[in-house]
Amino acid sequence: MVTQFVMHNSGPLPEINLQNLIKPKPVEPITGVASVIDGDTIEVHGQRIRFNGIDAPESRQYCDDAKGFEYPCGRRSAEALDSFLAASRPVQCTFVTWDRYHRFVGECRRADGASVAAWMVEHGQALDWPRYSHGAYAQQQAKAQAAKVGLWIGKFEAPWDWRASHADGAAPASQPLGIVSRPLVAQSGYSCEPRRTCKLISSCDEAQWYLQNCSWGGKLDRDGDGVACETLC
Repeated sequence: MVTQFVMHNSGPLPEINLQNLIKPKPVEPITGVASVIDGDTIEVHGQRIRFNGIDAPESRQYCDDAKGFEYPCGRRSAEALDSFLAASRPVQCTFVTWDRYHRFVGECRRADGASVAAWMVEHGQALDWPRYSHGAYAQQQAKAQAAKVGLWIGKFEAPWDWRASHADGAAPASQPLGIVSRPLVAQSGYSCEPRRTCKLISSCDEAQWYLQNCSWGGKLDRDGDGVACETLC
């Protein structure tokens, strides 16, 4: 009877993160110049760091602007983060937990003390994630929504919902999100803007370039075999 009483009143068991049982908690914060993976993840000294309490659009995610046109909101979020971090280096991240992808989840600040997560949410480049933040950035989000900045300028799908409907986009990006260099664009003659479809692409080389260099390129590889626009290749 005692056991039944305890089980009935103890509530749901908390999620068990095996990484926190296996990996030791870092003693010192991680400090250094960051490489941006996407709008809520950076890499410093080879360690992936996920910002605690916020969620940004995935690198392959598109949203609608004020006129209803699609734009690469995931890439825009990453570019905004890159510019913000570059203005006051280095970044310093204090450990919170490990996530299931072996990433260090932390609270990060620029050299001038500005909170990275708070800035991203306040400028509409990421969302407060109540599941993990418990509303810590709700005020910043309300401000961004009222000002119609970033994501709030049009329509978008919450990143956690987008991942649920795009199984291939659920895992974090494996490489830093690089901005295509000007020499590369000039040399190839191709550009990630405007967005293309296979019907508008004239060669296999062009299709493969978009696949490898553009945030939306994955849409050209429907079956995920690494070959874009197979009718051309």
